[in-house]
Amino acid sequence: MRDLSLSGFKAGAAEAGPRARRAVPAAIAVAAALLASAAVKAADVLTQHNDRLRSGVNGEETVLTPANVNAATFGKLFAYAVDGAVYAQPLVMTGVAIPNRGTHNVVFVATEHDSVYAFDADDGAGANSASFWHRSFLDDAPPGVVFSPVLPSDVSSADISPEMGITSTPVIDPATGTLYVCANTKENDGHVTSFNYRLHALDVATGAEKFGGPVVISAVVNGVGDGTDQGQVWFSGLRNLQRPGLLLLNGVVYLGFGTHADVPPSHGWLMGYDAATLQQVAVINLSPNASFDSIWMDGCGPAADAAGGIYFATGNGPFDLASGGADAGDSVLRVVPNGAGFTIADYFTPYDQDLLDSLDVDLGSGGVMLMPDQPSAPTHLAVQCGKEGRIYVMDRDNLGHYDPSKDNVVQTWKVLPGCFSTPVFFNDTLFYGGSDYTQGPLEAFTFSGGQFNPQAASKAAVIFPYPGVTPSVSANGSQGGIVWVTEHNHPAVLHAYLPTDLTHELYNSNQASGGADNPGDGVKFSVPTICNGKVYVGTQTELDVYGLRPAVRRPRRVAHGLF
Repeated sequence: MRDLSLSGFKAGAAEAGPRARRAVPAAIAVAAALLASAAVKAADVLTQHNDRLRSGVNGEETVLTPANVNAATFGKLFAYAVDGAVYAQPLVMTGVAIPNRGTHNVVFVATEHDSVYAFDADDGAGANSASFWHRSFLDDAPPGVVFSPVLPSDVSSADISPEMGITSTPVIDPATGTLYVCANTKENDGHVTSFNYRLHALDVATGAEKFGGPVVISAVVNGVGDGTDQGQVWFSGLRNLQRPGLLLLNGVVYLGFGTHADVPPSHGWLMGYDAATLQQVAVINLSPNASFDSIWMDGCGPAADAAGGIYFATGNGPFDLASGGADAGDSVLRVVPNGAGFTIADYFTPYDQDLLDSLDVDLGSGGVMLMPDQPSAPTHLAVQCGKEGRIYVMDRDNLGHYDPSKDNVVQTWKVLPGCFSTPVFFNDTLFYGGSDYTQGPLEAFTFSGGQFNPQAASKAAVIFPYPGVTPSVSANGSQGGIVWVTEHNHPAVLHAYLPTDLTHELYNSNQASGGADNPGDGVKFSVPTICNGKVYVGTQTELDVYGLRPAVRRPRRVAHGLF
């Protein structure tokens, strides 16, 4: 066995003579790099915004630091071409045994062309430059039927363009090696055109369907709302948009649905499917006696607490929960499964909900993030912000319900021009990307004594184009933090900032000469994935992978096994 210890390298050099001794510093540096890489603790990103809290923090990043993320040492390493826009956040799973290919770290990419790819997460060259596997759900059509992505003209909305297939971020169950993904298809048999969502359960190693999947998404509830047929409201695969990331909790996969730009008849839905059988186990319609009340949240998945409560925010639409009704517009909800449905266990609705609804100022344009437990009461906090730009900090043990005269929350302040993003909480600082329909800032708010300072502690110099940015943070525990965002532009721009001072930009992908670091054209609501020394950015045409640049070394003779 080759001796990879530093002492082994030094001893070999001592025996090799002057020429080899001149190679010692370089050899030691290479050996140290090998040893360091071997000691890196591999991390996984298996769900949207990193975890069920939707915290956006990877606290196990030991490679990338503020000292080495700069234009000289960090940049674009390679890119994988894909067949459609990547709205879903890339996911990373380590140690996947690929049949006949060995064990690899794998990055999974879903596209609006109804495809899922499994790529090597670390090496885009040589034998691993092609995908380990690629599933196109358009190929699943039975004889005589043609599957295609849904078009903006089909849904009377160009919000997602030029096609719609997989918009939400999948979720991975590491215990069973299963990737769950929800795909939308337009289906034509030559006579009738239909639109369906299907929940797929894919083997992470092969892409093969598991558990008898896929299953067509369907649901019906009692109600007299929009599109009612004889006292029942049916789910529509045409009128509903499955934008929020999937949630896997206690053996159930949860999917949230909203509308395509409020084109009726449409409703907000939350559904649960057994992860092992793909059978529906729970469903709730958020506007059974009205319309809309969508679950959008900029693609953020529903959050979940340790007790099994599920949190999400709804968009514009009627609200009558306070008077005993079932319509839940412009609200933050905590629901728990209850038989074949859900119980709304708690909720918060702004005092001016009727005004927000009338002006189309959706609360649910931004995602709900659950903060880690605090040392003093209230210990369980949630944070959310919508189109109004008002940040709400809520006690998860008492969200506050509805009061027509005031907001019964822990804290609220308006500072952002609007919000289409989910925040990050790291080292007692809240990072928020704001935006109206033109542009917005990235700001940091410090937390102390159970309260946030409503005055931004720092603000990035860049004002980002609509819809703003959703930040992510990489760190090694509480050390070495970096705030990452992807700017929706042409091409997209990857930015890295120092958390303690957002005016200090560590890197952006425009800094390399000749556009060498440019990713593909941007996708709105894009969230970068940071994992094991790499940063993954989904774009309109490719997955771009960033990391530390390979060291440039002059060729040298090998002396006594040194290299």
